[in-house]
Amino acid sequence: MSTTTSPEKTRAEARAELPQGSARPASAPATRSARSTRAAGQSGPSGWFAAPALIMFSAFALLPLGGVIALSFTNWDGISDLSFSGLSSWTTVLTDPVTGNALVVTAKIMFFSYIVQAPISILLGAFVAGRQRYRALLAVFYFVPLLLSSAAIAIAFKALLDPNFGLGAGLGIPLLNQDWLGNADLALFVVIFVIAWQFIPFHTLIYQGAVRQIPASMYEAARIDGAGTIAQFFHITLPQLKYTIITSSTLMVVGSLTYFDLIFILTTGGPGYATRLLPLHMYLTGFKANDMGAASALGVILVVIGVSLALILQRLGGKDRRASQTEGA
Repeated sequence: MSTTTSPEKTRAEARAELPQGSARPASAPATRSARSTRAAGQSGPSGWFAAPALIMFSAFALLPLGGVIALSFTNWDGISDLSFSGLSSWTTVLTDPVTGNALVVTAKIMFFSYIVQAPISILLGAFVAGRQRYRALLAVFYFVPLLLSSAAIAIAFKALLDPNFGLGAGLGIPLLNQDWLGNADLALFVVIFVIAWQFIPFHTLIYQGAVRQIPASMYEAARIDGAGTIAQFFHITLPQLKYTIITSSTLMVVGSLTYFDLIFILTTGGPGYATRLLPLHMYLTGFKANDMGAASALGVILVVIGVSLALILQRLGGKDRRASQTEGA
């Protein structure tokens, strides 16, 4: 009497005869080793991708910074031979009352320009993030200042604010017909206004992109719970923009240390020293007073202040800097 064995039964008996777990453990180490080999192969050459950036950064940032630090210990007028002067340039800079005034002016411009730019940029960014067609049209007009250079903006505003031939004299409005750039009490606020007018569109663009990344489901859930537009803005939009606000604030604050061409054309630091902030003071010291040693010392001070402010602002973002703004979704 012959017996027939089905394929299913044969396979079942073969699996039962094998020691339990003998097949998979043999292949698991091989799989793990293959994965580790692929990971090592991928992470090894990828480090070379950063080499061009490191070379450019070293050539155009670290080396010039080292040269500026070295020049700050010399006495050089930009033409004659270098002569080592120790800490004399630093002593001159730190004891000069004009330097202290420049630091105060820089702090004022930094503070007031941030107070003006930050809330307006957030509100405009949240507004133009809507999908309506008219908002897209308004966004085009909002971003027009981004197309203009600082020099062109300064020349335009200087002509508009001229007390004799400017906007006030042309329209016959006495309120506008003032010496805006020649009055020490008004010149600083005019500079802050022009700075805000130029850079608010840039930060608006940043916030527009960030608001559009917030999941719509969060707003839908808030509307179901009865939250209005204002409540949604303060409880959803602002918390989700945390890291964008820190990035934008860093650009605003550190960027205020680079305002030179705009103020140089508008006021040249005047009247008196009313708008002579630190970058302009560095330029006038180096190229007008022909004291490159003191100007280099001022440049080092600018770098220290800028790096310190950037680190402080980045620390406000917490330890998890890669966290997404949609982490609450």
